[in-house]
Amino acid sequence: MKSFWKTTFFVLFLPMLVLILTQCASVPAKKVFILAVDGLDPKLLEEFMAAGHLPHFKELASRGDFKPLQTTMPPLSPVAWSTFITGMDPGGHAIFDFIHRDPATMIPYLSLAKAGDPARNLSFGSWVIPLGGGSLEQLRQGQAFWQILEEHGVPTTVFRMPANFPPVTSKGKSLSGMGTPDILGTPGIFSFYTNESIDNTEDLAGGRVFEIEVINDTISATLVGPKNSFRRFPKDSSIQPGGSGTSAELEYVNPDLEIDFTVYLDPDESVAKLVVQDEEFILKEGEWSDWIQVDFEAVPYLVSISAIGRFYLQQVRPHFRLYVSPLQIDPMQPAMPISTPEGWSHELAEELGYFYTQNLPEDTAALDEGIFDGREFWQQAQFVFGELRRGLDYSLRNFTEGLLFFYFSSIDQGSHMLWRYMDEQHPNFTHDEKLALGIQTLYQQIDEALGAVLQAVDESTTVIVMSDHGFAPFNRGVNLNSWLLEKGYVKLKDPTKRGSPLFLNVDWSGTRAYAFGLNGLYVNLRGRERNGIVAPGTEYQQLLDELEADLLAMSDPESDQNPVTLVVQTQRDFQGRNLDLAPDIIVGYNWGYRSSWESPLGEFTWEIFADNDRPWSGDHGMDYRLVPGVLVSNRKITLQDPALYDLTVAVLDEYGIPKLSEMIGQDCLGPSLSGVKAKEK
Repeated sequence: MKSFWKTTFFVLFLPMLVLILTQCASVPAKKVFILAVDGLDPKLLEEFMAAGHLPHFKELASRGDFKPLQTTMPPLSPVAWSTFITGMDPGGHAIFDFIHRDPATMIPYLSLAKAGDPARNLSFGSWVIPLGGGSLEQLRQGQAFWQILEEHGVPTTVFRMPANFPPVTSKGKSLSGMGTPDILGTPGIFSFYTNESIDNTEDLAGGRVFEIEVINDTISATLVGPKNSFRRFPKDSSIQPGGSGTSAELEYVNPDLEIDFTVYLDPDESVAKLVVQDEEFILKEGEWSDWIQVDFEAVPYLVSISAIGRFYLQQVRPHFRLYVSPLQIDPMQPAMPISTPEGWSHELAEELGYFYTQNLPEDTAALDEGIFDGREFWQQAQFVFGELRRGLDYSLRNFTEGLLFFYFSSIDQGSHMLWRYMDEQHPNFTHDEKLALGIQTLYQQIDEALGAVLQAVDESTTVIVMSDHGFAPFNRGVNLNSWLLEKGYVKLKDPTKRGSPLFLNVDWSGTRAYAFGLNGLYVNLRGRERNGIVAPGTEYQQLLDELEADLLAMSDPESDQNPVTLVVQTQRDFQGRNLDLAPDIIVGYNWGYRSSWESPLGEFTWEIFADNDRPWSGDHGMDYRLVPGVLVSNRKITLQDPALYDLTVAVLDEYGIPKLSEMIGQDCLGPSLSGVKAKEK
């Protein structure tokens, strides 16, 4: 009988089993590809499509659908991406701006992450040995959608997701994006070395200027690295370690880590040789170096911190001008976590070479502060795009199943800085025939990247192109704090002094409300603010209603327009349980308006409205209804007005996964055949 059943199995059942397994293997695993393009604008996209500049976008839209995608209020990148990541509004994920404030001290801090010191240290002399590691905390609340996918067995690859530093725990592969600091722990600080006199170098945003001397065609300079957490010295330099006074009485500071480097100038040609540790390289005037790896020694022979940077020899004579990029976390040896698994950044660097790991790598600060001109910014930004484009090819080659998310920052950063070249109505319009086409060129480059995607994926793959917000001109700045002062909501200690930042001149005993961040307005609330005077309850709500009416009635005398078109009372208009850090009001500015440069950190200017005369000429920090993002897909869009949080639900639905109870959206994409099969299974 054993022989009979064995023979029967091999003759009848084994061929059937092989046939079933073969058919199952031939059905491709469900795949979803998301091309995330920060700042992609629906009006510009339609305009360039109609002109024939974007054939692949046109093809994708014809195969599926294209609609504006509702963004968040405020429509700022960390807020919007956090909404897409979690499917919640800001009241749920607790990100309301790039910066938040401590109501007890009014000191600002970055909204996305914070670092903590080790709980205990062992000290001897000036040396400090941490007993355990420090902490690095992701401040965004809520579960990321790719974590939910992974819980259901869906493989994920997430390349440069914004608002994901440090990367959340993941079974898949992820590389952090916007929010990732440079090696100094900042959003990005460049270094500029020159023997030319530059005014107000201490006020330079996003960079440091180092004055150097040229002696016998030789320059000695220093790269400044992160703080050395293994050493500390009394802040009062007259007190020596080990001297009188207890440690509790002394305030200590950590010294900067530094690396000396040398520049040798050719006496006749506009050429220089740079020697940085073990690296020697020659640059011509106007030439960039490759990535240069450096090691900052924290503890001799034991602990060093690796970083990478790029050098740009801007000018040799008559003045020496050398730019060094913000020093990046080395993906080969990351000093802070930037990927999951931890070794994936190393793997990427082995495949792609060194690459920018910092935040938003296009150096907008160097252009805004006059270190770069427009063409130099364009060259640096194109280098960034090239790195990302190579990363996309690598990701597509390895995309066999599950979800692939890939992010481009180029259109967002380019639109901020190049808008003035294409908009003749802008107060800072600048004529440059090449840069006038800069934004269009960026759209065409993304279109080419989309073409590579469409060629690489199969018909069953769901393809989604999306953006977090659109764009508008930034023509006029509004100093909301100066407006509050004029309306009597703020009182100053000395009304003749308005240049003090961080509210240093504010008399809190006579102040009922203040503005902080790009769109936030806060009540000086008793029991929350250190010197709060407004009582919770009825007085608080009456003040909010009064502020809302006054804001909507605000008028710009030069344009006779209302600069504010929307007022959101967060306790009234947001959902979720994380409103403790929320502004009491979020202000939505009209088309062409935005917060002034001085208002976000509590500086009062004499004028409320001012033309924006800076290179940063395009923006989106306004009424969210004016700057929607983009949704293009090879699936039909089933909602009339889809929003970011709807797209989150749609991605889960592609795999038949129900949304979490705290998610506020609904599926916005029509089903595909493979999606229906996944649900049935």
